[in-house]
Amino acid sequence: MTIVATGKAASSAAPSDKGVGPLLRAWRERRRVSQLELALRADSSARHISFIETGRSRPSEEMVLRLAEHLEVPVRERNALLLAAGYAPHYPETPLDSPALDALRQGLERLIQCYEPYPAFVVDSVYDVVAANRGMTMFLDGIPEFLLRPPLNAMRLTLHPEGLAPRIRNLPEWRGHLLAQMEREIALHRSEPLRRLYEEVAAYPVPDPEPGREPTDPVPYFALPMQIEHDGRTLSFVSSISTFNTPMDVTVAELAVETLLPADPATVKYLQTQLT
Repeated sequence: MTIVATGKAASSAAPSDKGVGPLLRAWRERRRVSQLELALRADSSARHISFIETGRSRPSEEMVLRLAEHLEVPVRERNALLLAAGYAPHYPETPLDSPALDALRQGLERLIQCYEPYPAFVVDSVYDVVAANRGMTMFLDGIPEFLLRPPLNAMRLTLHPEGLAPRIRNLPEWRGHLLAQMEREIALHRSEPLRRLYEEVAAYPVPDPEPGREPTDPVPYFALPMQIEHDGRTLSFVSSISTFNTPMDVTVAELAVETLLPADPATVKYLQTQLT
């Protein structure tokens, strides 16, 4: 599956009517860092940090970026801080289908194709799938068309009662893992679109297990697996997520590559016979 744009317009973060001081204070409190500790990290003073947070002092553009770096503020939110301080956004948001990202798209396509026959896919900040390899698309057979319309959403596909959920043998455990993952990202990024998605998928009814279905095997000690039925077999995977190091573009910062590694020899053998 070729990398595609999700149809969402590129846009810069809007300035806040709260001003940069309260926004910085909120991020500092979220990270549980004192004014003194932040001042030491940023080569400033607690007094200056206090003045910035209360609006008595306007920080320079360099100071906003320095504080955001030490508070590990996501790239999109750094632009919001700059706008609230009266500066232009520092980080561009390049559409994924832009020629400027050709090398990135081609690299991601090669990466997930090389991972075959194991499943791999690329998602954006709200888990819309922008690329997937054949190992992933083999699980889409029998999924209703309304769940496959672009943009295909990985969380919606996995947890919807008409999606993959009925096929996942350890659904309660895997569902809990996915919802906890989304909760952590909402706390980190303060994303309203992600929060809305979370509220939607968390409200999905959990399908009852099929009569006579055997309990799942004990969880391997190294990671929680997703145990999913395919063509009469139970396949077991552990998930790994990769992001870009020090991204300088909002779009790139919000991309993630998820790979599903077989958790047992039977899954390895089955995938090799299916896709080779």
